[in-house]
Amino acid sequence: MTTDTNSVLNTVKEAFAPVTEAFTKLQNLEVPEAAREFVKKQAETAKVRAADFHAGSEKVTAAIETAVAGSVTEAAKISRNIQQALYQDAEAFFAGIDKLASAKSLSEAAQIQSDLVRARGEVLVSRAKASSEYLGKLVADGAKTAQDNFSKVYSKTA
Repeated sequence: MTTDTNSVLNTVKEAFAPVTEAFTKLQNLEVPEAAREFVKKQAETAKVRAADFHAGSEKVTAAIETAVAGSVTEAAKISRNIQQALYQDAEAFFAGIDKLASAKSLSEAAQIQSDLVRARGEVLVSRAKASSEYLGKLVADGAKTAQDNFSKVYSKTA
């Protein structure tokens, strides 16, 4: 019975040998230099366009900020922070593409992608923390202003 089992096992191994060999070769498949250079060039062009867009949005925000005062200044700060975050995200994305384009094998690309995902997660956590602290400060300041205004109104009527 052991001979029959070994025979079946050998038959299965032989049947899957081409698949195993193809998978092994696929893991070490090299990405052509021309393809990597094309991706790098496109990423660089996109980075330049993102920088131009960022510069334009900064000018628009500055114009809005100059035209209006008071609470709109806070909205402009928030808008500027969002624009900065979007620009940083775009830069990180294109830098990631550049790194991925440099990968010479699928396993190297997978490691690079894993590192990029982890780094983006850390950035998102940091931004969420900063946003909640900023929002808490705005709410506290708004409550204090409302309390001061209420106090002034109440003391005038009393």
